[in-house]
Amino acid sequence: MLLWLSEYLTNFYTGFNVFQYITLRAILGTITALGISLLIGPFMIRSLSRNQIGQCVRDDGPETHLSKAGTPTMGGALILVSIAISTLIWGDLSNRFVWIVLIVTLLFGLIGFIDDYRKIALGNSKGLSAKQKYFWQSVFGLGAAFVLVATAQSPNETQLIIPFFKNMGFHLAPWAFILLSYFVIVGTSNAVNLTDGLDGLAILPTVLVAGALGIFAYTAGHINFANYLTIPYIAGVGEVMVFCGAIVGAGLGFLWFNTYPAQVFMGDVGALGLGAALGIIAIVVRQELVLMIMGGLFVMETISVILQVASFKLTGKRIFRMAPLHHHFELKGWPEPRVIVRFWIITVVLVLIGLATLKIR
Repeated sequence: MLLWLSEYLTNFYTGFNVFQYITLRAILGTITALGISLLIGPFMIRSLSRNQIGQCVRDDGPETHLSKAGTPTMGGALILVSIAISTLIWGDLSNRFVWIVLIVTLLFGLIGFIDDYRKIALGNSKGLSAKQKYFWQSVFGLGAAFVLVATAQSPNETQLIIPFFKNMGFHLAPWAFILLSYFVIVGTSNAVNLTDGLDGLAILPTVLVAGALGIFAYTAGHINFANYLTIPYIAGVGEVMVFCGAIVGAGLGFLWFNTYPAQVFMGDVGALGLGAALGIIAIVVRQELVLMIMGGLFVMETISVILQVASFKLTGKRIFRMAPLHHHFELKGWPEPRVIVRFWIITVVLVLIGLATLKIR
């Protein structure tokens, strides 16, 4: 929005050309989203508390979580609002990638919002059924994949890139690209949702991964950097860096209130939306495999649930004391802050490894 205004104002003062730089607008987008989160956060928390939009705690979980019952949830709406406003202000609204990543994020957030609202505000403990949730996730995930295939302007936009290897990639058939994109979007959305079980556990890794994906977006959208780093050049995808900056700012603003002991939880509205955001960004910058590295924490949490369920159904025994994985360490006696910070450290290392793939090829 302001990009268009700055283009008009350059007719009167050339200094406004500075807003053409993606890096500047990404920084301003980060600051704007952070400011919106910090300003709206206290009001939203009071509103959620006043309307008794409180967290329901599993009675079979760690006993330390019982004190969290009633803590305001659905705070993820704050994150999504901050991201949307910041992106609309600083992003190039003529760029198709900006609209694709924003709309996918909001649609998955809508699924989470309806689920949270039914469970908490309406007192329906089931919320959306698993079938309903996966159906709408599939609809939106497949829809995004079809749009990306239909609007692709070069073969690079549907190429699978293998990290750590120079000039190693595979051109995917449309059906293969759609299938891969579906699994990445829906899988990442649910993986972040599974990870969101402790104060601040999911949001900081999301911020770190989004920031790193922003770097990938900028380099992939800059023809000189893309050629130097031997990654696919995708015209226009650099603008996604502004969206990534908005995620970073909104996430840090939310963490201000979500850090231990949390004043508010993000709920499914935030977790499903942010997970889908990471997935769709990785797809448009062609770094799905790098996302699996950088988001290794989300992968581990998901695998722990799959293994736990499979083991119990097949043998009647559990591998972990409780799944997802963070609950296992809690039941082993680790204090919640220790689990959170150590998982954060793991994510920092994994993100650095992911970023190293830019040069190690």
